[in-house]
Amino acid sequence: MNFSGNNRKNLFRSVEDSLDRLDTDFIDLLWVHAWDFTTPVEEVMRGLNDLVSSGIVHYIGISDTPAWIVSQANTIAEFRGWAKFSALQIEYSLIERTVERELMPMAKALNLGVTPWAPLGGGVLTGKYLKNEPGRIEKDNPRLNEKNTKIAKEVVAIAKELNVSPGQVALNWTRQQNQQVIPIVGATKVSQLEDSLGCLNFEIPEKQMACLNEVSKIELGFPHEFLQADYIKDIIFGGMQDQIER
Repeated sequence: MNFSGNNRKNLFRSVEDSLDRLDTDFIDLLWVHAWDFTTPVEEVMRGLNDLVSSGIVHYIGISDTPAWIVSQANTIAEFRGWAKFSALQIEYSLIERTVERELMPMAKALNLGVTPWAPLGGGVLTGKYLKNEPGRIEKDNPRLNEKNTKIAKEVVAIAKELNVSPGQVALNWTRQQNQQVIPIVGATKVSQLEDSLGCLNFEIPEKQMACLNEVSKIELGFPHEFLQADYIKDIIFGGMQDQIER
């Protein structure tokens, strides 16, 4: 049990093992890879702060964890004067936008850099599966559903308009979200890495961004859509106006 989870003992053991494998004296950015829903938040943050205070770790980040836990953790750390999470790692792409409900707004509010994994949707957004090219995803994979196929077709069409690759369009969509976003790119070939780096040479125009946003839009759910409803805005801002006039 002590060799798993986010408990203090496993935290220090895993960091020491990483330092040995990397043959280094410090880690620039240490990720809590996933929340274990067992270790108290205070124990995790105190342990991470001890690592930062000792100089073994410079910065800390958190991955694949609910927004309320990240917010709670950073609030406790700020109150205690401990090191806070400075980065958030989540799945985010044109085919996975549900993180826009809570995680992305939280990251912006708390000034966390976001490093999305699977920004190409497992290759779906490169258009390879539209041409029945082989890849890691099997034909019955949920990522190859009707909606995602429609999104991929739009990405390919816009890539042709801009004379760039579909992968570059998909990567830049994540980068153009008006907050700190650095997509994590994976490659098995040098050519794939070079193609991904090509996204740095251009920006998606506003018109094309609007098309991508529309084809991939999701329901934000409660309370977001409730608070955006016109009649609710009238109640909120109308009430404010009444108070001002009084």
